[in-house]
Amino acid sequence: MKQPYVIKRLSETPPVKCPCGDAYRIMTGEDNDLVSIHRVNVHIDAQKHYHEKLTEYYIILAGSGKLELGDELVDVEPGDVVMIPPLTRHAARGEFEIINVVCPPFDGEDEHPTAAE
Repeated sequence: MKQPYVIKRLSETPPVKCPCGDAYRIMTGEDNDLVSIHRVNVHIDAQKHYHEKLTEYYIILAGSGKLELGDELVDVEPGDVVMIPPLTRHAARGEFEIINVVCPPFDGEDEHPTAAE
């Protein structure tokens, strides 16, 4: 009988290169239709991009840096939670670690780079 819950382990999740560093895509759309959950080590200044359908929630765990959100540059530190709604141009800057909750689950086809400003 299939269990009504899903348990995924960070220790069993290989890293994937992403625009801002390394992502551990712990929970994905293959596991459920609601959200994906990634642990991300930000260490590369990402190209600014947006998503048409995805809302992202960044939970800052460690380190510090900045998030470029639209035309603003916002400092982030451990304990901060940031919601990034669809169509918001954004990029991570600095070296920090986050949990990224994506709703609906992350879809690489919905990652749209913006031109350099």
